[in-house]
Amino acid sequence: MIRDAEPRDLSGVRRLIGQLGYAPDEAEFRRRFESVTAAAAHRIMVAEDQGVIMGMLHVFERPALDKGCEAVVQALVVDDTMRGRGVGEALMREAEAWAARRGLAVTSLYTRIDRERARSFYERLGYRLKATSHLMARE
Repeated sequence: MIRDAEPRDLSGVRRLIGQLGYAPDEAEFRRRFESVTAAAAHRIMVAEDQGVIMGMLHVFERPALDKGCEAVVQALVVDDTMRGRGVGEALMREAEAWAARRGLAVTSLYTRIDRERARSFYERLGYRLKATSHLMARE
């Protein structure tokens, strides 16, 4: 079952984000989770089976000046014990349907160059490489 994330899902979503190598402390993650779930143009959804969160996806609507408004998949994680069972594809299809309901013609995402399995997964779903870039940040 795919549904919107709720406050009770915080620990399960945090566990999955940790599988990507991002493990903020609980208080910081709670702040992020609450901020995203409160934002009208964002959606966090979870794939659940018998009360266990097997996957999560965060998608948001991004307006831009240089191109049309699009949906961006910010994060997709399927529990490492559940990969290859269609959970990720179901979450992606729901994100695409969410985008279509909002009138967004394009769904895009970013994936790290070293995540070959993820890139193959997205290509199998019909996504194609549009560009490569360098992430720059000032912290």
